[in-house]
Amino acid sequence: MSYALRTGSFFRRHHLAVAPSQPADRPNFRNRFFSALLALGFCFAAAAPAHAQQTGSATGLPLPRYVSLKSDRVNLREGPAKDHRTTWVFQRAGLPVEITAEFETWRRIRDSEGSEGWVLHSLLSGRRTALVAPWKKGEDFPLYDKPSDDADIRARLQANVVANVRRCDGKWCRLTGKGYDGYFPQTLLWGVYPGEKVE
Repeated sequence: MSYALRTGSFFRRHHLAVAPSQPADRPNFRNRFFSALLALGFCFAAAAPAHAQQTGSATGLPLPRYVSLKSDRVNLREGPAKDHRTTWVFQRAGLPVEITAEFETWRRIRDSEGSEGWVLHSLLSGRRTALVAPWKKGEDFPLYDKPSDDADIRARLQANVVANVRRCDGKWCRLTGKGYDGYFPQTLLWGVYPGEKVE
């Protein structure tokens, strides 16, 4: 039986204390305009019925949806423009994130800890990955040979391990990574929705 261990390089996020790009006595009216426009859009979205499926204004793809980070360095910004302040830096390619909004070439994303901000779409990948039970830090979980609790255990995965999602049937997902390949309960993953089917 093998173990997939979590290391600091799997999920690192840095808070930046960056000075505003505009002097205090010269407010950035472009940023304020976009912020007001986006706030208005979020108000309309919040007023929509919960069961209504929404699609992105730039891609037409469903919102929200999961993707992963393409780069080892991704700046998370306060707004959808490069002159907005960088608030976080992700340093783990493959980390799953959730797209919650779109604006031209920018995507608003949320990580497993609930932090949100804007990134360029070119820094995101459609490759599906998932975090193993990030809400159960310090625990480890069995990875099965088949999609069944009675199957042989192939490995044990520690919480917060990033795994590649090969497919999901709504209850079980086939996960792969360095030294492991097997089936894992879908409800214990962050990066796929409950009941979602991934081909």
